[in-house]
Formats: sequence, C-alpha cells, structure tokens
Amino acid sequence: MPSWCPSSFPRPPRSCPSTAGTAAPGSSPSACPQTPSCYAGCCGRPGPAAPRAGTWRSRHFRHGGPPVINPLGASVPANTSVPPSFHVRARLSALLQHNVSVNVSHPAPGDWFLAAHLPPASQKIEVKGFIPTCAYIFQPDMLVLRVAEVSTLEPGVPLPQTLFLSRPSYLKVFVPEYTQELWLELQGCAAGKGQGCPVRLSVGSATLPSGTQKVLSCADYARPCRLWLPSPPWGRWLQVTAESLVESPIPVAFNAVAALRACRPWSVRVQHLLHLCANQSCNASASSFCLLSYPVVREDTDVASARFRPLDRVSVAVQPDLPSVLRLRLNLGTDSGGSLTISLRVNKTLVEGSAVVVACVNAAAPFLDFNASHSCSTAFSQGFPLSLSASSRKADLVVPYPETDNWYLSLQLMCPESPTACEQAAVLVEPLLHLVPCVDDCGPYGQCLLLRRHGYLYASCSCKAGWRGWSCSDNSTAQTLAQQRAAALLLTLSNLAFLAPIVVSVHRAFLAEASVFAYTMFFSTFYHACDQPGEAVLCILGYDTLQYCDFLGSVASIWVTLLCMARLKAVLKYVLFLLGTLVIAMSLQLDRRAAWNMMGPCLFALLLMVTMWVYRCGRRRRCYPSSWQRWAFYLLPGTAMAVVAIAMYAFMMTNDNYFYTHSIWHMLLAGSAAFLLPPRDQHAEPWACAQKLPCHYQLCRGSREELYAVT
Repeated sequence: MPSWCPSSFPRPPRSCPSTAGTAAPGSSPSACPQTPSCYAGCCGRPGPAAPRAGTWRSRHFRHGGPPVINPLGASVPANTSVPPSFHVRARLSALLQHNVSVNVSHPAPGDWFLAAHLPPASQKIEVKGFIPTCAYIFQPDMLVLRVAEVSTLEPGVPLPQTLFLSRPSYLKVFVPEYTQELWLELQGCAAGKGQGCPVRLSVGSATLPSGTQKVLSCADYARPCRLWLPSPPWGRWLQVTAESLVESPIPVAFNAVAALRACRPWSVRVQHLLHLCANQSCNASASSFCLLSYPVVREDTDVASARFRPLDRVSVAVQPDLPSVLRLRLNLGTDSGGSLTISLRVNKTLVEGSAVVVACVNAAAPFLDFNASHSCSTAFSQGFPLSLSASSRKADLVVPYPETDNWYLSLQLMCPESPTACEQAAVLVEPLLHLVPCVDDCGPYGQCLLLRRHGYLYASCSCKAGWRGWSCSDNSTAQTLAQQRAAALLLTLSNLAFLAPIVVSVHRAFLAEASVFAYTMFFSTFYHACDQPGEAVLCILGYDTLQYCDFLGSVASIWVTLLCMARLKAVLKYVLFLLGTLVIAMSLQLDRRAAWNMMGPCLFALLLMVTMWVYRCGRRRRCYPSSWQRWAFYLLPGTAMAVVAIAMYAFMMTNDNYFYTHSIWHMLLAGSAAFLLPPRDQHAEPWACAQKLPCHYQLCRGSREELYAVT
C-alpha cells in the first residue's frame, strides 16, 4: 500500500513502515493499487525476499498534496495534468550505510507529503512461511531552522535595510485578496563607489523543484531595482529575502518598498449580467471592474467527494473585456487525497467562427491578464490552460491530488481575428466542477479504494485484468476478453478432474471421502469463477465466503485422502475426519494464507499413515502394501503427481502463468487423490451393488435374530 507521510512545519513526520505481503494457498494474483509503496509488494502478494544492494529506492515529497508519481511507467490518462514534486533517487546500499539529506531553503508553510517506494516486486507467487519476511523502514527526520528576525513590509511605506556579507535581510509582506499586481522596489541602494546595487532579491517560498521563487539580481539593473509580480497568491504572507553580493565586508543600504494594485471584483448573478448585456450596457457597467466573481456553492457528497456549482444556475456568462472567475475551496484536509475534475461545455453557439473561450485553472490566485497572453502563469505557479471554440465545444481537465488551497477557474471570450465581433457578446459556458476520489471511478477494469496512512485519507485505483495506470486506463499489458474467458474456463473446468476421485470413492464405498471431494470441486469451481479479474465473473456467494470454502475443501481433501490410505478402523477414521476438519476450519479462520495451516494437518496425517504402514509391515513380516501392482500402477503414479503438483505450486507459479499452472495443479491434485485411494475393504460391498429392496420377507441380523415383515 502507498505510504504517504504528511507533515506540517515544524512538526516532524512519522515513519513509514511496510512489510512484505504473502500469497494465499490456492489464491490468484490480485490487482494492486497503482501507487507507490514503502515496500514493493501489495495486496497479499509477495515481493522479493530481499532487494539487492544495487537496487534503487526513490523518495518523493511535495507541498500541499501527496506526490503524483509513476514508478511503473504507465501512461497518464487523457486531459490529466500531473503536478511536479521533489524527487530523490539513491541506491539501497547507500541508504543502509548513511543518511541521505535534502535541503529545501525557504519552504512554503503548511503540510508536506513524503512517499517512498522500492522497485517492482517479483512476479513469482510464493507461499507465506517459506520466504524471508522483509520489513523496510522509511524514517524521515526533519530539521527546521527558523529565522528569528523578520521585518514586516507594509505597502507604500519604505523600510530601511542594511546588508552585510553573511547577514541577509528577511522581510514579509501580506497580499490581500483581489490583488492584481505586486511591485517590490529597492530605493536608494548604495554599497560604495562603483558598486551599484549588489543585492540579490528572492521572493516566494519553495513548493516545487524549481521555478517557484522569483530571484532578481539588482546588480544587473539600473536604479531603482524593481520586481513585478502579476497575480500573487491571495490572502497570505509573502517571503522576501535580500542578500548582499559584495565579497568584502562592505555594508549595503537601501529602502525596501512594496506597492499593490488592488482588483475590484464585480459579484453578480447570472440573470443580472444577462439583463445588462441584453441592454448593451454590459461593457459600460463593467469598465470600472477587473473581474466578474461568481459565487460558488460547495456540496460535499461523500468522503473526498464534492460538487461545485454557481450559486443561482449552472451556466456562467463569459464576455470579452473581463475574466469570469470561480473560486473552488479545496481547503479541507482530505481534499488533496482525491482528484479535481473540471469539464467545460459551451451552452450557446459562439458569435463568430473565430471566437474562442479561453480558460485557466490556478491555485492560490487566478490568472487575469488574458488580453496580454494565454500562458496561465501567475507570480509563482504555472496554471492549466483550456479553450473552447466552434469546433471544440468541450474541454476537460483532471488534476490528481490537488494542492490544498483555493483554486480558481478564470474564463474570458477572445476574438483574435476580429476583436470587434466580441464587443457586445456574451457566451454561456456550463462548468462541471467536481472533487472525486478516483477519475471515472477507475473505469470498468478497476476499483476505487479509500486508503488511510498515518491518519491521512487518500484514494487510489486497484486495477485488474492487466490494466494499469492512474485510472486503470493503460491497456498496454491488458488481457483481451478472449484471454479472460479462456482463463476463467481453465480455472473452473479444471476442477471437473475431481470427478475421478469422486467416482473411485463411491465405487469403493468411501462415501465420506466422496462428499469431501464433491464439496471441494463445487466451491473451487465457483471461487475461481468469482475470482476472475475481468468481465468473465460469476459470484454465487460473497467472495470471502467462496475463498474460505475453497481453502477449507482443498486442505480437507488432502486430510481425508491420507487418513483413508492409513486404513484405520472406521470409528477412529471418522472421528479424525471430523476433528481434523474442525481444526483446519479454525486455523484457516485465524490465517488462511499461512502455509502451515495446510502443511500441519497434512504432515500429521502423513505421519499417521506411515506409522500404520510400518506397523502392518512389522506385523505381517512383509512390505505393505504387498502387491507390486498396487505400487506400480497406483501408489507411484499418485505420488509422482502429488510431488509435481507441490513443486509447481511452490516454485513455478507466477502472475503471468497462473491461469494454466494453477489449472494443471487442480488436475494433478485430483488425479493424485484418485490414484492414492486404497482398494475397497474385502468385507465391504460396492455401493452400486448394495442389497436391493426385495418385495418379500427378509431376514435381518442384529444382536439377536428376529423376523420382521417387510412390505
């Protein structure tokens, strides 16, 4: 399972332990969530016993949401934008010998998420109890160095500062909501004759590997040194660091000045806006505003599930002069564990064929400067662009594990070929905005899982039938429908081989054994019919019930076969039948995946059988069984089939060949039981030739002779 380690500065994160999984006796390989894990094995399947010292181990960490990583190299679904994250890759041998540290200067405040994974696990299916149990501990330690002195920079108020070589200056400025632009300027900067302004200005916090901070060297600019930030993040403090570039201990003095240009929003209802635009007063009324703000209602539908819609109706009016902005509040702790899906639909024929509705999706602050460019770039982040036109009336975007913040959808109508055609136009756009646990509910070949790690809840897809990827949409290794049906037929029809031991048992008057074989054949058939990963699935009972009955029948079949071969007295044999089955049922309830639950009763029955055979050999003074035909035509073939079945089960099964190797295992197990069943007792009549019910008087013998009239 994935190991997300959320941490919030200055609280250090917890460790991420993970232990190797194991395979169940008789179980098929199940699908694994397509996400990283501290250990490569998952879903009850074993990984490698121990990775080699040369294997690589990757660690990822990201601010605001879990890292979106792709360790298996699966294709990304269409219209999906993957946010970047920090990535550290090192050899396991290096990690075992010493610690690997990563320095992040000026980290953004809030939650940081860490994930680690090993290379993909081995495809070999191994039995629990026969492989080393490997536990890998991912122990991240966080050391936070705080700045003791941080000066507050108020807009429009110069703040005198003096820098030295090893003493930078730390400032902070608050950016209120609806701030359209921010300027930072260094005035009166001086460091001596001919030095200019040797100051390096760093603005912002580190949230991505690169490009999230603005760095300006004032030595390359003429006075005054000025930094322009369009659409800075709203409603938060902005970090500013000034460092001296003078190599000698010469002080550098300057005045730091911050200037803001506020944006005046126009919050209107859709009906009001359409009424104004119908009277040709839309542009005139909006001339003193910089954006149209549409109130958005959030409806929480489930865990990590929400729907966002405009307050009064489903459509948003988009016009050419002002961007229309919708704010999506993704500020809950579990919001970053799902996927943000945005779908735009044009609800009205566009005015001109060249008209285009451009849109941007950004976190922290909206993109507002559509008239200059369509880059969707704000001060510190790159947004996600979308567009609608006469030829493309639909646009979709999926952001997995979105950053916990306020997200903004900005839309504006553009006419690049004929700007006058859009002057009095307004286009209705229908936004479908959802926060979902899994995209498309993981499709037909996946299952959406809600996972919890260290108190953090997130969603992931568990793919099947060879499909993989973030939403189980990568079919590069998928099974075709014909392959799925062939696998289902192999695993189910191979259980018909149990008809052979059933017929032999009935013919030799072993009715209890025959009932156990029939039970095993029935539940093994329908368990494997229900255990199929694709569309060829049939479940007559719950999956867990069918699996338990299949495991119980498999172990009980071996148990009764070995006890039958021991040729015990009838009373003792049936007592052991019942007592052993109860013990097997109890052990399977405790842990049905443990190999000793099957081997324990089988070894006990084998030891009992060998003991009885040795006893008979010593009593009769000859080998038991005494007939060479019994050894040559029954015991040796049956034993060979059992040995081959055990070897195939323990050493040959993989995820790729499971369907036919496990089917062969069914046939070998059934054939072995048919060959190993002992002959009928000399005093027992065949069940098919039992005494018929006569239509006359019959003499019945008991402890004393009596005559009964039988009609």
